[in-house]
Amino acid sequence: MKKAFVIGSLLVVLTLSLGGSVASKGTDGGATYEQLRLFTEVLSIVQNQYVDEVAPKDLIYNAIKGTLRGLDPHSSFLDPDSYREMQVETSGSFGGLGIEITLRDDVLTVVAPIEGTPAYRAGLQPGDKIVKIDGLVTKDMQLPDAVKKMRGKPGSKVTISVVREGWTEPHDFEIQREQIRVHSVRSQDLGSGIAYIKLRQFQEQTAHDLETALEKFNKGEFKGLVLDLRNNPGGLLTSAVEVSEKFVDDGKLVVYTEGRVRNQNMRFSAHAKHAFSTLPMVVLVNQGSASASEIVAGALQDYGRAIVVGTQTFGKGSVQTIIPLSDGSGLRLTTAKYFTPKGRSIHGKGITPDIVVEVPKEPAGAPKPPAAPSLDPMEDLKKDVQLQRGLDVLKAMRIIEQQRPGNGQAQARPQQSAQ
Repeated sequence: MKKAFVIGSLLVVLTLSLGGSVASKGTDGGATYEQLRLFTEVLSIVQNQYVDEVAPKDLIYNAIKGTLRGLDPHSSFLDPDSYREMQVETSGSFGGLGIEITLRDDVLTVVAPIEGTPAYRAGLQPGDKIVKIDGLVTKDMQLPDAVKKMRGKPGSKVTISVVREGWTEPHDFEIQREQIRVHSVRSQDLGSGIAYIKLRQFQEQTAHDLETALEKFNKGEFKGLVLDLRNNPGGLLTSAVEVSEKFVDDGKLVVYTEGRVRNQNMRFSAHAKHAFSTLPMVVLVNQGSASASEIVAGALQDYGRAIVVGTQTFGKGSVQTIIPLSDGSGLRLTTAKYFTPKGRSIHGKGITPDIVVEVPKEPAGAPKPPAAPSLDPMEDLKKDVQLQRGLDVLKAMRIIEQQRPGNGQAQARPQQSAQ
């Protein structure tokens, strides 16, 4: 049976297949058999005596959901429809609101709205707690069920009720669904040889698009980079590794995973043909930076390749394996945790920035959607306090580099990896 590693809150399938047995050597077969007898006994009683007739398939599906819910917030059962939807999400085009969600303390929580999507324009923020979807209370709702209720035909509307820190009562957001097409890389020349690149998600094409942007800047005077991972909820683990290897030397460890089963213990190292390994860098993060974003920020921070600026990240450091089942459904099971090159576990903790820069909080009261983008993108960037602090850090890094004995300006040109 093929399986795929995933990281992130919803749909992040690693493009790897893993074989081998998943049975634990410590499993007591006899005890398990006795408990299965009890399960089939209860199932038979419910089937024969419950007040309403229930289809056997529904009973089994609900039993599986209950089993997984008792494990952790990220393990879940995907019915055939949910499994098919999950398989298309990493392509960067799907229907819905453009929001990444997870369960935190058993509460449906926003990881991040994706920039430019209906959820972002409506004003949803990382950390918002979704208490109702179209009037239906989300308490005890599993992630796949919540996703299914927020998905729908483009043009249709859904109302979600949100609780936010500082609010005295929930607020309703009526949001019109769209076909979500996420372009994961956006770039801007900030002048003076400084490039700004924002990664919105980690998709199949993200590393390629990032390399294209880097090469474009490298044709000119390339003296520094701001890599913006704010409100990036994650994505493909392979993409996170491919992004990281653009900035670290060939052969260096980017991330490793550890689980109960031997084939879940994996190491992912950089295999870059070209690396901008001396380019001065700042990485911007916030509460909406999760999963794959934390892998990249953690690796660059561990190697001293970048100064991390912003606020504490989300803290999603577990790995899920998607296991297809015989009837077209799927099992999403937490099988490992990932660690940064220096052995830091991010799960439940997040990445602590080297320089903490808070964004002014909105006043209490009714939510306000983000201001409409300026016709001049540079005007919006000038108002960004975290970005401006990052630029100050880059300038200081360049001055220090230039003052080192025997050193000229840092070379931005990619170095050839050893053959």
